[in-house]
Amino acid sequence: MATTTISEAGAAKSELETSTIRTISWRLIPFLVLAYFFSYLDRVNLGFAALTMNAELKFSPTIFAWGAGIFFIGYFIFEVPSNLALEKFGASRWIARIMVTWGIISALMSLVSGELSFYILRFLLGVAEAGFFPGIILYLTYWYPAEYRARFLAAFAIAVPVSTVIGAPVSGLLLGLDGAMGLKGWQWLFIIEGVPSVLLGIVTWFYLTDRPERADWLTAEQKAWLASKLNAETATKQAATQLTLGEALSSPKVIMLSLSYFGFVGALYGMQFWLPQIVKAFGLTNAQTGFVTAIPYLFGTIAMILWARHSDASRERILHVGAPLLLTALALAASSTISDPTMTMVVLTVAAIGVFCTFGTFWTLPTAWLSGTAAAGAIALINSIGNLAGFGGPYLIGWVKEATGSTSTGLLVLAVLPLIGGLLVFLGGHESKAEFASSEKVA
Repeated sequence: MATTTISEAGAAKSELETSTIRTISWRLIPFLVLAYFFSYLDRVNLGFAALTMNAELKFSPTIFAWGAGIFFIGYFIFEVPSNLALEKFGASRWIARIMVTWGIISALMSLVSGELSFYILRFLLGVAEAGFFPGIILYLTYWYPAEYRARFLAAFAIAVPVSTVIGAPVSGLLLGLDGAMGLKGWQWLFIIEGVPSVLLGIVTWFYLTDRPERADWLTAEQKAWLASKLNAETATKQAATQLTLGEALSSPKVIMLSLSYFGFVGALYGMQFWLPQIVKAFGLTNAQTGFVTAIPYLFGTIAMILWARHSDASRERILHVGAPLLLTALALAASSTISDPTMTMVVLTVAAIGVFCTFGTFWTLPTAWLSGTAAAGAIALINSIGNLAGFGGPYLIGWVKEATGSTSTGLLVLAVLPLIGGLLVFLGGHESKAEFASSEKVA
């Protein structure tokens, strides 16, 4: 009788766990993916606008690279304060504020008339968007136990490759609106892709629930199970290491993760901002360029989900983060030696697979051993330092292109960033491997 009772209790718990995670996921993930889709689209649609904007405004590769990268300077400066504000004011209000302001500034990019206005608006766009991505990473730790995080972080991050799979063809087609109502095609691109962010930001204020205890769409039993699970994990983290905000920000682990993320971001944005121009050089139209550019991101999307699921199933993180970074480095280096368009796209697709497999698993590392304000600050610091490579990666390729007339050498130099990032994950992560694993084995 006792055995039957224990078995039934275990089954009931499993059913409760499944229903809780399913309810949370259907409520939050689709909406957050949609929000991040427009966030990322508004950040990188500059790569497609450049196909006509650069020539019309007489922007050199270096000017374009500065404009693409200066976004990340504003992003870096305001990242940590923004994430701490989210912890203080709540996700619904702060994320809504971020989305509305970035949508307005993104649409105002249509008013760029020269180098100065280009730099100013891109910098302000970075300021407006600061805190969104790390804020969502922090927000998801309020809702998901550690054992579920890789797959749902990947589900959220799927917006990045999907924004290109969908956004690249759409952006290419929007350039065809050139002359409509007296506006250039690239101006329509910024306006049409900026307005949805404003509207979605308004919805966010009313839709997002700040904490599980305030979720009237969860049952009392579901709230109790989730609170018990998350409280046990927090207690384990605090027993292992009780870091203040200052200690977390200066921790060698945080610095290591920041530098590793720097390598990842450099590869991500180096490809993101320049791939449309690489593809256009094959002799394609703007519309064709949009569809071909989407190919690496389609494969990256599929690989990211499968890789994250494998990481959760195996409870292994270090290899699942470091190996894709090394794959990206190898593929970028190889692409610099190839001139055939088809083979170039194959190799860059491999690079994209490496990038997005990293994206889906990386954030399981800091969230495995930090919580509360320390987690908010550390996640923001890692993201802000890493995103400085969003300036360095695109600028590096632009500088090399202007000096040599080709992006090939730039891709070779860019490969150094994910190479260093991958090596750091393996070297720095080795001593933390047991700690990461133990924090994810809380019953």
